Amino acid sequence: MNFDLSDEQALLRDTVQRWAATIYPGLEQLEAARRAPLGFLENRWAELAELGLLGLPFAEEDGGFGGGPVELLVVAEALGRALAPEPYLASIVLGGGALRLAGSQAQKDALLPGVIDGSVRLAFAHGEAQARYDLNDVATTARAVEGGYRLDGRKSVVLNADAAQPLVVSARTAGGRRDEAGITLFLVPADAPGVTLAPYPTHDGGRAADVVLADVFVPTDAVLGPQDAALPIIERIIDGGIVALCAEAVGLMEALHELTIEYLKTRKQFGVSIGSFQALQHKAVDMLVALEQARSMALYAAMMVEAEDAEERRVALSAAKAQINRSARFVGQTAVQLHGGIGMTMEYLGAHHFRRLAAIELTFGDTPFHTRRVASEKGLVGAD
Repeated sequence: MNFDLSDEQALLRDTVQRWAATIYPGLEQLEAARRAPLGFLENRWAELAELGLLGLPFAEEDGGFGGGPVELLVVAEALGRALAPEPYLASIVLGGGALRLAGSQAQKDALLPGVIDGSVRLAFAHGEAQARYDLNDVATTARAVEGGYRLDGRKSVVLNADAAQPLVVSARTAGGRRDEAGITLFLVPADAPGVTLAPYPTHDGGRAADVVLADVFVPTDAVLGPQDAALPIIERIIDGGIVALCAEAVGLMEALHELTIEYLKTRKQFGVSIGSFQALQHKAVDMLVALEQARSMALYAAMMVEAEDAEERRVALSAAKAQINRSARFVGQTAVQLHGGIGMTMEYLGAHHFRRLAAIELTFGDTPFHTRRVASEKGLVGAD
């Protein structure tokens, strides 16, 4: 198979990399953006809209550019290299993915023009504290009332929720807490009566919020997609998020490897650069091998994310995420070891790459979770 990018995809990669390298050439510019009230600068978000990146995954008939998983991979990898703080994952991949996969034409007509031009941002409020990585574990409830629904519950670690309007919220309209059936998605205004956001900075320099829903009323037309049958859509949304995270991790690891090689060339000990020591050269090569393994699996994830067979897709995405997690941990920890003490200081750019890689490892499933899922799907272990 030909794994080379097309001319258009290569141009897209170069455009995003050039933009990111210009806007975030170093830690000073990155930290200035993170100190903004929303954790990023809104004029930079507008620039992404001008580049067409916000409309990339949406169909041309909806005003987008009809990009696919490979285009998403290219963009996420380029943004990852620069540690760009803009909420592309939260708003376009997750929130936008929910609208793209489940939205009615009326809902798309109402929201997508704003999403594409940058004036509307979405957030996907699905995870709950007790659920860990089980997507079917939803305790938030939606009670049918005259003209709509009343929502009650709490969502945890909603990425960039304080920058979003509206929220895409999952709630249980039927069944028990862990039933696969009975989950429905809703579009909920972030400023609706009864909605409370508790935003906070995350370990990796981003932002998230816990969202409390207390008797929140939404009209019937706020239902996003089929009632009681949203779990397959939620799985597809998270699958898209895994692809984006895999690609971002590759960009991060590539940049961290380059920083490490440069450090080995310039840091001197006993009058010579430490890069001349064979043991450290072997470590640097091992980092490169782990990076290339991750790159291959990220591309595999992009190829498989739209597979119609749910089991085949699930196995492929879990295998990719497990390898990305292993590579991210190895590359990050080895980079810190080779840098010595400076590798742990927040005044050094590489430490920020390391933190983001550590966060990615735990997002949408850690290594044991995805390893067990692959083994379970393959019949190697019991489902429990």
